[in-house]
Amino acid sequence: MLTFYSRILVAYDGSDLSKKALDMAMALAKQDERIELTVVAVSNPPTATSMGSYGIYNQELINEIRENAEKILSEVKEKIAELPNKTAAVVLEGNPGRLIVDHANQTSCDLIVMGSRGLSGIKEMFLGSTSHFVVQKANCPVFIVK
Repeated sequence: MLTFYSRILVAYDGSDLSKKALDMAMALAKQDERIELTVVAVSNPPTATSMGSYGIYNQELINEIRENAEKILSEVKEKIAELPNKTAAVVLEGNPGRLIVDHANQTSCDLIVMGSRGLSGIKEMFLGSTSHFVVQKANCPVFIVK
């Protein structure tokens, strides 16, 4: 199979759909050892502004959320180490959609692979808010796995 992608970014949050997205991206990367694979997990801790004007800033909660993202990626690092390709796993902090798009732009990714939101009923027609944002704002193709 011929591929035109040399740098693939996978958005990963540990969900079943993100695991499927990682598997799909790894299958694409296996086509050619020159394909680079980057897995991004985004830590999105609540801020005082997102919690309202009387929100409580809790550094322990922020640290816990960041550590959870790093733990999720430590498992991914073991999995992608099996590839002969150049790989990376990165934790970013902030708005997931914006950071995925920005990181893809900064690293000249030419494909983003991510999971959709698995909902039932009429909601199946709609993507999750992060997936939707990335599809709308990315400068490269976005492969949505469901």
